[in-house]
Amino acid sequence: MANERKTVFAVLGADARQRAAADRLRQRGWQVVGGERLAAADVILLPMPLGGESESLTRLLAGAKPGAVAFGGRVGPAAAQAAAQAGVPLRDYLAREELAVLNAIPTAEGCIALLLQNRTRTLWHSPVLVLGYGRCGAALAVRLAALGARVTVAARSPGQRAQAESRGLNACGLEELTHRLPGFETVVNTIPAPMLGHRELEALAPGSLVIDLASLPGGVDLEAAEELGIRAIRALSLPARCAPVTAGEFVADTVLAMLCEEGLCV
Repeated sequence: MANERKTVFAVLGADARQRAAADRLRQRGWQVVGGERLAAADVILLPMPLGGESESLTRLLAGAKPGAVAFGGRVGPAAAQAAAQAGVPLRDYLAREELAVLNAIPTAEGCIALLLQNRTRTLWHSPVLVLGYGRCGAALAVRLAALGARVTVAARSPGQRAQAESRGLNACGLEELTHRLPGFETVVNTIPAPMLGHRELEALAPGSLVIDLASLPGGVDLEAAEELGIRAIRALSLPARCAPVTAGEFVADTVLAMLCEEGLCV
């Protein structure tokens, strides 16, 4: 029975994503407590992103009971070291492929919302260039095409370009980028590497819209864009910003899957 589950979860943080994760766990029959009952928890779900402040994290986890395990997102070296000093195993749920794939959905939807808010034309019949065809690029490209946009995917891998073309999208290599850019007023970058510097941005018409979804430091030179009159938006953490409830449910489901794989789901 769901109400007989023994594992106790402590969900820390009060943002909408963490609240949704806690609700999801309760719906599935798990007992969920707050930080004030950390010592009673078998599993600790830390807020995201999990970066610095290693000393405070060490002090926090020092209050965990023996055998407890912690989960966080974007676990940096400082956080990993802090958890190790506290003697609490720390797992990074964002390293899981299934969560990366699922998070691409609200990322794509959030990007489309930004496009609609910052354009004066419909996406229908508009040429849109998507740089990269990984999880986010693929999720975004097919949704843009479903709205009637004329999508071109720029990708380095011939396999990715073939996948894009098999879905009815146009595709080109990254080496063609500078020559292709003049044909677009809307560009979305998903590649976490320098892609649109001054030379590339100069090929776009003033007033063009560029959205950078890539993780920091990003792939778009924002200063060059401003200098050239290009509207450039760095859009990070879209799942938490645009669909926090869904994002929290994804996190809870992923953590449960990780626990079950380790035989800790009881």
